[in-house]
Amino acid sequence: MVDLVFHYFPDLSPKQKEQFEQLQSLYIDWNSKINVISRKDLENFYVRHVLHSLGIAKVHQFETESKIVDVGTGGGFPGIPLAIMFPDSQFHLVDSIAKKISVVKAIARDVGLTNLTAEQSRIEELNLQSDYVVSRAVARMISFYRWVEGQLKKGGTIYYLKGGDIDEEMAELKGPYEKFDLSDFFDEEFFATKKVVSVKK
Repeated sequence: MVDLVFHYFPDLSPKQKEQFEQLQSLYIDWNSKINVISRKDLENFYVRHVLHSLGIAKVHQFETESKIVDVGTGGGFPGIPLAIMFPDSQFHLVDSIAKKISVVKAIARDVGLTNLTAEQSRIEELNLQSDYVVSRAVARMISFYRWVEGQLKKGGTIYYLKGGDIDEEMAELKGPYEKFDLSDFFDEEFFATKKVVSVKK
């Protein structure tokens, strides 16, 4: 199934391909000790976790030395796949659950990610001043925006992975946003209702 990643991202380096290939077995091993991914999702790991995370890479290319914070990263998504995809950008993964951050750190180490750090914290307690915030639907956007706006530089951007009809939810923000349908980039049925939402600070 990792071939799907190679299909949709044909310009990966040999090192990036090797790193993506390693991920599933590492998550299977960790999941047997700490439940970070549902069993059903593990069977569809490269679609539901890796490609879904990389949907952000289809709508934006992070610039060299950009600082990106992944809020509520859980087991490392979307941060770990994005850190593999953008080795010249700096990723900081944050989650309030210590055991999940320990898994993130171990997997990042095992695949050789030198552009990724991880921290157990509530995002409101930090002051990161990042260029970008990324996340996978941890809350309604209006709540999420309030949590993370202090972590973004002026003009910084949020890239948020969401599913379903989001217009009503986004209207609560009372500001401009962009949305991108992942079905425009990926053929798998899983992406039929999946979107990337972009909001500038």
